[in-house]
Amino acid sequence: MKALIQIRAKYVTRYSMCRRIAGLGTLVLAVNLSGCNEPKETAVSSAPAEVDFRTVTQTSIRQWDEFNGRISAVDSVEVRPRVTGYVEKIAFKEGDEVRKGDPLFQIDSRKYQAALNSALARLEKARASVVMNEAQDRRARVLVQANAISREEADTRRANFNQSQADVQDAAAAVALAKLDLEFTEVRSPINGRVSRAALTVGNLAVADQTLLTSVVSQNPVYVYFDPDEYSYLRYSQQARSAQGQTEQLGVRVGLANEQGFPHTGTVDFLDNQVDPSTGTIRLRATLSNSNHEFTPGLFARVQLSAQHKTDAILIDDKAVLTDQDRKYVYVVGADSTAERKDIVLGQTQDGLRIVQSGLKPGDKLVVGGIQRIYYPGMPLKPSQLVITAAKH
Repeated sequence: MKALIQIRAKYVTRYSMCRRIAGLGTLVLAVNLSGCNEPKETAVSSAPAEVDFRTVTQTSIRQWDEFNGRISAVDSVEVRPRVTGYVEKIAFKEGDEVRKGDPLFQIDSRKYQAALNSALARLEKARASVVMNEAQDRRARVLVQANAISREEADTRRANFNQSQADVQDAAAAVALAKLDLEFTEVRSPINGRVSRAALTVGNLAVADQTLLTSVVSQNPVYVYFDPDEYSYLRYSQQARSAQGQTEQLGVRVGLANEQGFPHTGTVDFLDNQVDPSTGTIRLRATLSNSNHEFTPGLFARVQLSAQHKTDAILIDDKAVLTDQDRKYVYVVGADSTAERKDIVLGQTQDGLRIVQSGLKPGDKLVVGGIQRIYYPGMPLKPSQLVITAAKH
C-alpha cells in the first residue's frame, strides 16, 4: 500500500512539471509572435498621411448678428364713421388693395342733406336781412343829418346792420358744418393699403367715432421690429463713436420663416431711447421695401444686423474643426510636415464659414482634407495645397 502511494505521488509530480513546461512554451511562442507583428504595425503608423491643406488668411468681412423680429405696417388705420347713421352700402371687396380716397361705406345721407338744405335757407335769410338793415342804416345816416330821426334810432339801425352781418357769418359756418356731415356719410380710405373685412353689414347702425367699420394697413414699405441684446447694442454704439463723427447707418438683412438665408435688405431708421431692464434688450426698427408684397404685417422674421464698416477676420470651414470634450481644435501642417494640433476659439457663422476668434494666425497651413488619416499629433504628413476660391462677403 505504501508503495502504491509513492508511485502515485511520483506521477502527479511529473504531470505538474509537464503542465508548467507547456505553459512556458505557450508564453514563449506568444512573445515570439508578437515580436514578429510589431515591426509591421510600426511600419503602418509611420507612413505619411496624405492630407489637403489651405493657407490661413485674413479676410475683410462685415459681421452680422442674428435676432428675431416681426413685420409691421408703416401706417395702420382703424376706420370709424364721423357721423351716426345706418349703413346703406359697402363699396369695397374685402382684402383688396385700396387707394387713399376710395369709398368704403355709404351711410344714409338723407338726414344730413336735409340739415344742409336748412342751413342754406338760414344763410339766405341772413343775407336778406343784411340787405334790408344796410338800407335802413344808410337812410338813418341821412335822416339824422336833417334831424328827422333821433341819434338813438340811427344807432339802433346801425347795430341791427352789424348784427345781420354776424348772422350771415354764423349761417355760413352752419352750412360748412352741414356740408362736412353730408360728406362724411361717404366713408373713404384714409391711406393707400390693404383693407380688412367689413365689421358691419348693410342695415346696421354706425355710431360716430365709436363703431369700428374696418381697418386699412399700408403695404409698401414695411417696418421690421427687433430687439438686440445689451452686448450687441454696446458694441455697435462703440463702433459708431469710433467713426469719428461720420454718419453711421446700420444695415439689416431679413429672411422669412420659409426662406433660406437672408435675401432682403434694409436700413435701421429708429432706435428706442432706453434699454428694457426686464429683458436686457433695446428696440430697433428697420425699413424694408415691399414692392412685390412679399411681407405681410405680423409675420415672423429673422434679422441680421451689421455696421457698415468691415473688420478683418479668419474664416474656416466647420469640417476642419474637431472636438475634444469641450474644446475645439484643428490640425495644421508643421514646419517638418507633421501634424500639429491647435486649440481654437470659434465665433459666429459668416456666409457658411466659421469665424476663428483665437488659436490660428495668417500663414498657418490648415488641414481641410484627410483629417481622418491623422491618428495623433506629430504624425508625418504628405500635404497637398488646395486652391483657394475667393468668396464675396
